[in-house]
Amino acid sequence: MNLRIQGDRLLKTPKTVRPTPSKIRSALFNIWQPWLMDCRWLDLCAGSGAMGAEALLRGAGKVVAIEVNSSTCKIISENLHKVSTTDRFQVVRADAIKAISKLTETFDLIYFDPPYASDLYLPVLTTIHRLCHSETKIAVEHSSYHPLPLTIGNLEQTDDRVYGQTRLSFFALGTSVLDRQSEGN
Repeated sequence: MNLRIQGDRLLKTPKTVRPTPSKIRSALFNIWQPWLMDCRWLDLCAGSGAMGAEALLRGAGKVVAIEVNSSTCKIISENLHKVSTTDRFQVVRADAIKAISKLTETFDLIYFDPPYASDLYLPVLTTIHRLCHSETKIAVEHSSYHPLPLTIGNLEQTDDRVYGQTRLSFFALGTSVLDRQSEGN
């Protein structure tokens, strides 16, 4: 199966992946447009890599795509290679939780889209703060029938949008975490 992204580019989609619908992709990129230029983008549960590919096309400086399946990682690499040079992206084969514990950099924009029925939402969102700085924005794609808590670990929900059966919940570091960070500086 193929998927079209900005600029009418065709990307491969693994059969086991539920691609983010174009309506959702468009909505997210419209919301995040002011922060895209030269950002560091983390794509957790990257699937086809379409979100990272579109981020690169729209000006992201670097994309790190995390995916657990090795054959899917190959497709993500191919897709990202179609839109950018290899110095602007990295594909990491790893479980999302393990990847969070091993990554040492922070990101400006984090997109998290696991399978809707997975049990990854809370474990990932309670540990992801270690990859955030004070301005990091996080978007979580999930089923509109299963809202996420307003506060998860060190994160606070800043926005929530429903698009039919899909929901985008936006998070940032909570004010108490930011207060602790500023006290440490």
